[in-house]
Amino acid sequence: MAESASVKESKQYIVVELGNEHYGIDIQYIDNIVRMQRITRVPKAQHYFKGVINLRGEVIPVMSLRLKFDYEADEITGKSRILIIKPDAHSSVGIIVDEVKEVLTLENDMIDKEAKNANDERAAYLAGVGKNGDSLISILNIAGIFLEKEAEAAL
Repeated sequence: MAESASVKESKQYIVVELGNEHYGIDIQYIDNIVRMQRITRVPKAQHYFKGVINLRGEVIPVMSLRLKFDYEADEITGKSRILIIKPDAHSSVGIIVDEVKEVLTLENDMIDKEAKNANDERAAYLAGVGKNGDSLISILNIAGIFLEKEAEAAL
């Protein structure tokens, strides 16, 4: 048992770019990464839901992380992608990102669990900040992004 205590735990993250910020998404939640495609609008949806796409016969809602985080609207380029996220085993949600940068392995001691500021709604979307050399990567809390208000809206 003593030997396993010295083994550092690590996780892999997909690093994506939104504006000038880098965000890490735990790879266990990533189902697929697809190129931008036609998004069918849905009336009366939250402002950050762009609509739905048909991916191999499955209708998947697509949201803009930029709008969810109160950034400026998406600027779709050749590098823009839709990440298909599975927050749980029974649902899929697409998120639009400016660019997928890399897959990165971070050891748990390389991630600072940041103090939550109760006044900052976006703090609930972050699980911590990872250090990769000189750069910092905000680690997204997938459950915090998808499951709070969307769950209330569905009731």
